[in-house]
Amino acid sequence: MTDALRVAVIGGGPGGLYAAALLKRLDPAREVTVWERNAPDDTFGFGVVLSDETLGGIEHADPVVHQALQRDFVRWDDIDIVHRGTRQTSGGHGFAALGRRRLLQILHTRCRSLGVDLRFRSEAPDPARLREACDLVVAADGVHSATREAYADVFRPRITAHRCRYIWLAADFAFDAFRFEIAETEHGVMQLHGYPYSDDASTVIVEMREEVWRAAGFGELDERESVERCAKIFADALGGRPLRSHNSAWTTFRTVVNERWSHGNLVLLGDAAHTAHFSIGSGTKLAVEDALALAACLDEQPCLSEALTAYEEERKPVVASTQRAARASLEWFENLGLHLDQPPRQFAFNLLTRSRRVTHYNLALRDARFTDAVEREFGCPPGTPPMFTPFRLRGLTLRNRVVVSPMDMYSAVDGVPGDLHLVHLGARALGGAGLVMTEMVCVSPEGRITPGCTGLWNGRQAESWRRITDFVHRQAPGTAIGVQLGHSGRKGSTRLMWEGMDEPLPEGNWPLVAASPLPYKPGGQVPRQLTRAQLTDIREQFTSAALRAARAGFDLLELHCAHGYLLSGFLSPLTNHRTDAYGGSLEKRLRFPLEVFDAVRAVWPAERPMTVRISATDWAEGGTAAEDAVEIARAFAAHGADAIDVSTGQVVAEERPEFGRSYQTPFADRIRHATGVPVVAVGAISSWDDVNSLILAGRADLCALARPHLYDPHWTLHAAAEQGYQGPGAVWPAPYRAGSRPPQTGRTDAPKPRLGLAT
Repeated sequence: MTDALRVAVIGGGPGGLYAAALLKRLDPAREVTVWERNAPDDTFGFGVVLSDETLGGIEHADPVVHQALQRDFVRWDDIDIVHRGTRQTSGGHGFAALGRRRLLQILHTRCRSLGVDLRFRSEAPDPARLREACDLVVAADGVHSATREAYADVFRPRITAHRCRYIWLAADFAFDAFRFEIAETEHGVMQLHGYPYSDDASTVIVEMREEVWRAAGFGELDERESVERCAKIFADALGGRPLRSHNSAWTTFRTVVNERWSHGNLVLLGDAAHTAHFSIGSGTKLAVEDALALAACLDEQPCLSEALTAYEEERKPVVASTQRAARASLEWFENLGLHLDQPPRQFAFNLLTRSRRVTHYNLALRDARFTDAVEREFGCPPGTPPMFTPFRLRGLTLRNRVVVSPMDMYSAVDGVPGDLHLVHLGARALGGAGLVMTEMVCVSPEGRITPGCTGLWNGRQAESWRRITDFVHRQAPGTAIGVQLGHSGRKGSTRLMWEGMDEPLPEGNWPLVAASPLPYKPGGQVPRQLTRAQLTDIREQFTSAALRAARAGFDLLELHCAHGYLLSGFLSPLTNHRTDAYGGSLEKRLRFPLEVFDAVRAVWPAERPMTVRISATDWAEGGTAAEDAVEIARAFAAHGADAIDVSTGQVVAEERPEFGRSYQTPFADRIRHATGVPVVAVGAISSWDDVNSLILAGRADLCALARPHLYDPHWTLHAAAEQGYQGPGAVWPAPYRAGSRPPQTGRTDAPKPRLGLAT
């Protein structure tokens, strides 16, 4: 592409400099100018960590830069985690780092050798003027990008400030590993992140929650006093040596997300476009990878507009994935205090897998000795993956930690489960899960979501459920089956899912009831606000259904208080606007769900466990948040709930979920450690590696999976086969044992060519 001959780069950080060098190298005819307000050696931070993947891209794009980097890198393999005087070491990780100032020097030298015009101590002209004067303007001016703010109406940035304060410092010695050290002070928990970046220097980041930072008095200290205080707090990690700073200041991390990255001939790069928390070492990595992608797209595409579109399409998914991992890591450290009482090795494993990018499986590949030790401490018998350890709830022992999550089939007639339900639940029971859950079973005809929902409001339905539980107990001994009881509330009287989810029936609608007269969707049916007498009637409907469930032979009962259905509608302030004893404060909003729970628990057999599913966040401003979820879980546990099934959302139509792999598990983790009640984690848990990681880290006691069990009814047994496990946690039914090994495929061991013969 030749229509970007005059290029202006705003910002002289690694991303901007590398973009300038690549653009000039790919087309020497380009006039490339870098505007940097600071001096050449001014920099934020001290060391930079780059992955092998990023280095491979640099090597391919510019061997000169790669060779210069290689000469200065320090490499190491270990991660040390020090907590309460105990150090745990995990090896095999592979890091490469160098000084940030040295990285800038290398890039300065490369830019000058290629003919890039570097203008230090120079404010860039107004971006509107640059856009007129240049063919391409690259805004690489950092997290506080003035360019981005000048066009905020176009880029539509979302900037989120987080709960911790941190400061970048350095020590004049080299750690021999990536080191995490936890300090429990009289003011609260503080943590140190440290790693070497040369043979005689290390980056040291000190971080703590805002309230700890204030209580410790750091807000009243100058730079020198802060540095000295940090060195004193982490004297053991530093061996009594001092720390140093370079215009270092305490700051709060801000996550930057932009809806768009380009506007005409202006494009965002690096922290101007996105940020990811330093705890996964990704800031410079992402900026350099942005530069590589931008240069490649400009080289490959026929015109500027197509090149910038291709750049955005290539990088956005990668950055979004990294930001999800970084957010998980950031929140783990924000809530570090929840995990302090874990056994030392489990605490270390939890820290290492916090972002969900490092998992049980790949950690075992890196350091089997460490992972084996964590498993032994957890209580795994030899050769038993964590997911196949048993778990006890009241009088019920589950043989493994896998739950088939409730999945509505919308296939009942008059609330009666039929052959499809028998096959659906029976197949998954034969598939090896420790617990198979029914769909939400409705307590009244008016409490159905759709005409195809199952119920337990009469004896005929109970008899049909008995047929299913008998099959499970007889043909899949060792598998438990649970029933989820619920009432649709304002989300009822809708079409079958595949005919239009949450859309009202074209005819035959029934009246809806709810905590408050609020429709689920604009233009939807307005429910009647329940009176006190109606609340009593519904409570009795739940107890009658529970009695039928007990007689039908279910092993466990779950009360559905999530997803915006009736009981969930009482819990959320967005759906409960009552002014009586059942609305207002969280304590009052809990009153009716707890009354229903108590009534059901009173009639449910004492030896059988009872769980509650909740939505731990509404994903909407002003709704239930994580802190509320902890109190909700604590209340149900105090009333006798044996476990909390932690889901999120589906409470209000205007929600904005933050989807991603295992995206709901941090809520389960928080509830588990804040309350001590067992939890079921659910939500985009898709692999046995995820299950093993979550269980071994202590973030969940059970893992519920839905879609994977639709894809493969024998998901649990196949997970055992793929891990080479044969034991009591995954027993193949006798008729299926011949299939307990993966079937053979075509040959893959054909002789490979050894000699090349000239013709």
